Formats: sequence, C-alpha cells, structure tokens
Amino acid sequence: MEAAGRIDRAERLIAAPAGRVFGCWTDPALLVRWLPPEGTEGRTEAFDPRPGGAFRIVLTYLDPEEPGKSGGGEDVIAGAFVAVDPPCHLAFVSRFRSDAPNLQGEMRMDWHFDPEPEATTRVRIVASNVPPGIAPEDHAAGMASSLAQLAALIE
Repeated sequence: MEAAGRIDRAERLIAAPAGRVFGCWTDPALLVRWLPPEGTEGRTEAFDPRPGGAFRIVLTYLDPEEPGKSGGGEDVIAGAFVAVDPPCHLAFVSRFRSDAPNLQGEMRMDWHFDPEPEATTRVRIVASNVPPGIAPEDHAAGMASSLAQLAALIE
C-alpha cells in the first residue's frame, strides 16, 4: 500500500447499462460534458483511449480568482491510458502540468463499471498516488461532482 501513496475513492450507482456508461468515457465530446467538476469547463487536446494512448485534458475554472494547479486559471492533465477493457474497466496515469512540488508525481485513476440488476451500473473510482497538493475533501468533491454530472447526462 505504501507504493500507491494516498488512495481516494468515490462511487455512484447510475441508471444505465455498463456499456453505455463506459461509452461516455471514450467519446471526447461527451467526456468534456460531464468529467470537468462543477465550477470548471473542459476541453480535450489529445485523446486516444487505448492502452498506451495519450490524452491531454484542460480544465478551465469559471471563477477568475481561481489560479488553477497549472496557473492561468487552468488545470492541465496529461497522461496515458494503461487499461481499456470495455465495458468493465478503464485506467490511466496522469501528471498535472505544475511547478508546485506538492502537485508533482504520477497519479493513477481506475474507473470500474460494475453491472448491477435492472440495467444499472455501479461506477467506482480508485485514485492512487494522489499528490499531497490535492486536498482530500476537494478531490472527493470533484469526483462526486463528475459522477453526478455523468448520471445527469446519461440517465
């Protein structure tokens, strides 16, 4: 457990089949509609959802006073997909573009899409090696916000 650093988790039951929920992760036009947490908007600059495929997502804060982890009111997240197993699991590693030492390091996020009865899916997020500069309560709120927006989009 020590090698994984801090681990944050979130989950939500979504009233849609796993394949449909998984599809919201692999379509960049849909992804930017639900993944950016409340108070941000997003754009994809690179997106290749296959093992080894790169991605680069930019989150822009709507509050002009928010500096963002990457400066300029933005969080720039870049990395690579390490597992893409439709419709059950998707994982990627990423780094924030930031000069702040407490935001350095490679974080891994595993998204699990577990089929449940009546065409519902339990979406579970496991974030490993979370940089210490991301406050646990902020990360929890961000993941919950993304899950709520995913549910609102698909249900």
